[in-house]
Amino acid sequence: MINITFPDKSIKRFSNCPTCFEVAKSISDGFARKCVAMELDGRVVDMSTCIDHDAHVRFLTTNDPEALDIMRHSAAHVMAQAILRLYKDAKLTIGPVVEGGFYYDIDMQPISEDDFPRIEKEIQKIIKEKLPFRRKVVTKDEALEFYKNEPYKLELISELEDTTISLYEDGEFTDLCRGPHVPHTGFIKAVKLTKVSGAYWRANQNNPQLQRIYGTAFFSKKELDKYLHLQEEAKRRNHRKIGEALDLFSFHDEAPGMPFIHPRGMVLWNTLLDYWREEHQAAGYVEIKTPVILRRVLWERSGHWENYRENMYTTTVEEDEYAIKPMNCPGGMLIFRTKHHSYRDLPLRAAELGLVHRHELSGVLQGLFRVRAFHQDDAHLFMTPEQIQGEILDLLHLEARMYRTFGLDFHLELSTRPEKSIGTDEQWDQATEGLRSALNAYGREYKVNEGDGAFYGPKIDLHIKDALGRTWQCGTIQLDMSLPERFDLFYIDRDNQRHRPITIHRTVFGSIERFLGILIEHFAGKFPLWMTPVQVILLPINDTLVPYANEVNQILQKANIRSEVDARTESLNKKVREAQMSKIPLILTIGAKEKESGNLSVRTLDGQVRFDLSREKFLNKVKEHIKKRKLAPITFD
Repeated sequence: MINITFPDKSIKRFSNCPTCFEVAKSISDGFARKCVAMELDGRVVDMSTCIDHDAHVRFLTTNDPEALDIMRHSAAHVMAQAILRLYKDAKLTIGPVVEGGFYYDIDMQPISEDDFPRIEKEIQKIIKEKLPFRRKVVTKDEALEFYKNEPYKLELISELEDTTISLYEDGEFTDLCRGPHVPHTGFIKAVKLTKVSGAYWRANQNNPQLQRIYGTAFFSKKELDKYLHLQEEAKRRNHRKIGEALDLFSFHDEAPGMPFIHPRGMVLWNTLLDYWREEHQAAGYVEIKTPVILRRVLWERSGHWENYRENMYTTTVEEDEYAIKPMNCPGGMLIFRTKHHSYRDLPLRAAELGLVHRHELSGVLQGLFRVRAFHQDDAHLFMTPEQIQGEILDLLHLEARMYRTFGLDFHLELSTRPEKSIGTDEQWDQATEGLRSALNAYGREYKVNEGDGAFYGPKIDLHIKDALGRTWQCGTIQLDMSLPERFDLFYIDRDNQRHRPITIHRTVFGSIERFLGILIEHFAGKFPLWMTPVQVILLPINDTLVPYANEVNQILQKANIRSEVDARTESLNKKVREAQMSKIPLILTIGAKEKESGNLSVRTLDGQVRFDLSREKFLNKVKEHIKKRKLAPITFD
């Protein structure tokens, strides 16, 4: 007798060893048809798996988020199967699930997106065949024999320490895979190939170049259509295109992965940092600045040389080895050491807008999102153990407040000790529990990522959500007990003895460059009035009105409104159109009537025009809107 316990604690008994599908069918035929896989005693397995012992189970249906990854994994197999049917000489490597879909690296003739319809047509044939996915376990020797003509699979199998290997078959196709998979290919309702690119086998330029074919899949066409719409919207909001159109930044071959910020981009940059400084000063922070290049001995002491060396740029000065900083932390430790501290000085909150450099492969560079040189809005907080929870709660409230200013929501994740780390078990346990307690006190749900912490401490990550529903990891709160020990930091406590401070490393924006890229796409370049580089543009309708337009411009600038005069000898319609394309929120048309009355004609980005608006009302309304950092477009009703 097999006892099966369901999530609601109810139990069903089976006289024989049932398959997962049979257990689902005992609930109802309709329910069984929706089941993608089963979580069996915490392990996800195929629906065809036999249950030969008493077990706790949970079904994964087409409504569960985990089921989507399983289905996409199956879709990667189907795509590979379709390609083998069409390109007989293709050799398969690996085909993982990635965020938003899947890809498969294949050694084959170069293809383009023009080939996608032909491949998708073959995929649809396989889906309609409803081929069952069957798991087959073989010995390692049998697997090597089966794949004797597949060099990439042979290499993968040879490196496995397992004595048995699992293969998955659907129809004539067999692939090396751990699974699980959907019951049959018919579960894959909607598939779309999205792009193809080159990729070296195992990211090594000395290895063959492969075709990396990306795709996505959903349980319904409606979900696929929604996804494709969001992808098109994301292309429209691409920060690189908008950045070029608005003249905000550029990249050059002379400094790959290192952005050049243009004058209008610097206005946006400084407006963002003015707000950052305002919030931090109000929260009791001091601002510091540390050198960009420091001696190797410092990085050895901090642990970066051992744990982060591959991401660092190094140089030699007078036969002494130096590194360009990839992080600001060690410099912050040195500043703390420059004077003695009492418990009365703590917490000490030191913020730094530090320029850091990290070596990234050229293939992963992506506009402002992935660069080699960027500014971190770092802060290092030094405190007593009793102050940990209060400081973390204050940080969570600070970050939430700052994100709300941009209309951004967020979710929380707690990341624990990684394999590569420094510090003792006791330090890690204490630090992790400190973060967990603060999160529990904050009262908001959070996800735990086991083994994803920084090498020097566990962390809380804040993942913001933009206007398209995409998430971005920006803010982080990392609790560290190791660096204070490595740098011999101490404070004098009430007992007149030396004690180690606890350190929190944290960011709000993360990388300023990346956060700007996120904001560009979030607002599609149409920034709130308080952020936009040019808030007002004045358009004199002829040359004789240019002097008056300049007078009005000076009045606006004295009121700290960012304004410009477009005095070009172009038609008014063309200048209006170009101002709108430049996403300038307020367009003032200066004609003879406006000069005579002293009032203004105001056009907003939504195309609304307000005539005969008094200059005083315009100034007051704009100044108030900017001061309150309002997100909604300004109106003059």
